[in-house]
Amino acid sequence: MRRLQALACTALVSVTAGTVLVAQAPKDEGAKPATLLATPAVPPLVPLSVQVVFSRYQGEKKVSSMPYTLAVNANSLQHARGEKSRLRMGAQIPVPVMAPATVDGKPAPVAGGGPVQYRDVGINIDAWANSFDANRYQVNISIEDSSVYTSEQVGSLPKVGELPVFRSFRFTNELVLRDGQSAQFTAATDRVSGETIKVDVTLTVLK
Repeated sequence: MRRLQALACTALVSVTAGTVLVAQAPKDEGAKPATLLATPAVPPLVPLSVQVVFSRYQGEKKVSSMPYTLAVNANSLQHARGEKSRLRMGAQIPVPVMAPATVDGKPAPVAGGGPVQYRDVGINIDAWANSFDANRYQVNISIEDSSVYTSEQVGSLPKVGELPVFRSFRFTNELVLRDGQSAQFTAATDRVSGETIKVDVTLTVLK
């Protein structure tokens, strides 16, 4: 009986000693500390000048050329909130609400000129940019242009009395440009007037 008790005590001491040894085991000096996740670096703001040239051609002849320049900060956090560099330029054209009555094929005079509504015409440009690599920038541009056809441009397009006929163009594109580089943003032909619309973009990094 005493022999069994002695064996039991020896086993208990062995288990206890083993537990203490495990609890007090030294740390592995070669173990590497936990690595913190690195926060991605935010690219710095880069001031840019973006020039947009809106040109019209009749065949090979340039009919008009209108330049517009926007200041754009590349890598701006405002872009993530939907804010962009915006340009709005144009006028409001009065449009009669209804066509005037005709007498002997001519518009009859209306007292007070008749009711009218105003419609915006002109050009709207939105632009923003990000760094593409060390020397190039990803430039995003949206353009909306509207104007009134002249009587010569309308041609066979049906008209109602003397009401104006409007035309509009909408372009959205993305270009990768370096400092001082120019590229053609888009080109399209007006099916009514036959004019070709060309938009060229030039990027300049401001020092």
